[in-house]
Amino acid sequence: MPLLYLQQVDAFTKIGVWHITETDIFFLQHVSLQRSITHPHKRLQHLAGRYLLKILFPDFPLPLILIADTRKPFLENEAFHFSISHCGDFAAAIVSTKNRVGADIEIPHNKIEKIKHKFLSAKELDIVCAGDYKNHLMLTTAWSIKEAMFKWYGRGSVNFIKDMQINKITRVHHIFTAHCFFEKEMNAAVEVHSILVGENNLSWLVT
Repeated sequence: MPLLYLQQVDAFTKIGVWHITETDIFFLQHVSLQRSITHPHKRLQHLAGRYLLKILFPDFPLPLILIADTRKPFLENEAFHFSISHCGDFAAAIVSTKNRVGADIEIPHNKIEKIKHKFLSAKELDIVCAGDYKNHLMLTTAWSIKEAMFKWYGRGSVNFIKDMQINKITRVHHIFTAHCFFEKEMNAAVEVHSILVGENNLSWLVT
């Protein structure tokens, strides 16, 4: 079973990463395809994400998942708060029985250097690239941090520079904590955690 990562974030919240090595036949024995997805790999990602929800919380009511106009999946009664992310052959999910959550998984790549000014201010670039890590790894971390915030917000369009600011990044061992401010509607200070899982960057927040 390729469960690559599993963490009990707090008393109410779990996060996990699944390495997709199976065919859709495996997943369909456990979860159903809730909508038509013609692209084979995207279908696998969809199934793996939902299967991971059941790994984290076996009583998660998959058939009750709805899709908002913003394409965010949710449960109407909010018995569980959750967020799913896919990248390549990996699926990540975070689930909480109490708090709002957001999660993102990314594969670091040098190409992110070319778009860094589209999601980071000059001040943020100084913060993100000030450490002893390679720039493309830290830039991917910053992108993943903001994607996790975007999914936590869940209400559609967000300006990645104006509405979400990274004010400080601290590191304890192999875990980064970004001290951020989400401006749009929320005006909220939030902490986003980020860690390398294999060669992938995993970020999440819980509020």
